[in-house]
Amino acid sequence: MLVAENLFKNYSNLPVVKGVSITVGKGEIVSVVGPSGAGKSTLLHLLGALDKPDSGKVLIDNTDIFKLSAKKQAQFRNKHIGFVFQFHHLLPEFSAVENVAMPLWINGKGKKEGLDAAAEMLGIVGLSQRLENKPNELSGGEQQRVAIARALVNKPSIVMADEPTGNLDSANAQSVHQLFIDLRNKLNQTFIMITHNEELASMTDRTIVMKDGIIIGQ
Repeated sequence: MLVAENLFKNYSNLPVVKGVSITVGKGEIVSVVGPSGAGKSTLLHLLGALDKPDSGKVLIDNTDIFKLSAKKQAQFRNKHIGFVFQFHHLLPEFSAVENVAMPLWINGKGKKEGLDAAAEMLGIVGLSQRLENKPNELSGGEQQRVAIARALVNKPSIVMADEPTGNLDSANAQSVHQLFIDLRNKLNQTFIMITHNEELASMTDRTIVMKDGIIIGQ
C-alpha cells in the first residue's frame, strides 16, 4: 500500500527526518510514537505529500507521488489520502453532512450525490442522527467523528492521522480508538497515526518508534 524509501528532510539546515524507510500493508493500522521533536509529524506530512522531502521517495498504490506535478499531486492527495488532525478543522457555517461532502464536491461530484455519500459515511461513524447539526452543536468527540467521516468519504487508499485523540477526554478517545479498529474491519481501511496515547498505540497492528529523526524500533 505505502512504501517510503530513505526520506530526508531539513528545516533551516536542521535535520528533522534522517533516512527513514517504512512499508505499510493494505488494511494495516500503524502507530508512530516518540518524544516531541522526534520528527513524527514531519514524517507524516512527507508520507501524505503535504511537504516535500529533500531526498527519498514515497509510493502509494505504486504511484511515486513526488514525481507528479503539483496539480496532479493535489488531485492524488484528495482522491487517495484522508487526513485527520488533532484539531478537526470543520467549517463552522456548514452542517456535519455538508462538511463531510466538501471533498466530494471539490472532486466534481453533484450536490445531491455528495450529500448522499456523506450521510452514508456519517452513519458508518455513528452520527446518522446529527447530519444537520453544525459543529458548535456537536460534542468534541462528535466533531472528531465528523472529521474522520470527511477523511473517509472519498474512500482513500490510506488515512493519516496526527494525534487524532489529542484533544479528547479519555472516554471519547477510547470511542475514536475503537472506531478506527471497526473501520479497518468493515472497510479494510489502512491507517497511519501519530499518537502519544499508549493505549491507542497498543491497539494498532504495529508501532514505529522514532527518536531524533530516525526509527529506533518497529
